[in-house]
Amino acid sequence: MNVVRRLAVPRLARVLTQPDGAPRAVEDREVEAILETWLLEDRWWTDEPLRRRYWEVVTIDGANRVVFHDLTRNDWWSQR
Repeated sequence: MNVVRRLAVPRLARVLTQPDGAPRAVEDREVEAILETWLLEDRWWTDEPLRRRYWEVVTIDGANRVVFHDLTRNDWWSQR
């Protein structure tokens, strides 16, 4: 039996931010570098628009992570 598993499923994350909204720490690990940021706006024509600010960061322990701030719900998520 084959089992289908979704990859990179977002999970709620604890993110501390800088005054400009950029991540300062992710899951209690200090952000050492921000590699990239981008804004995703989709489904604006529906009752459930998607509006997220993504950040690709490197934490102090060397982990490369992608986190996003859901601008509609005002919560943070993490993806690998």
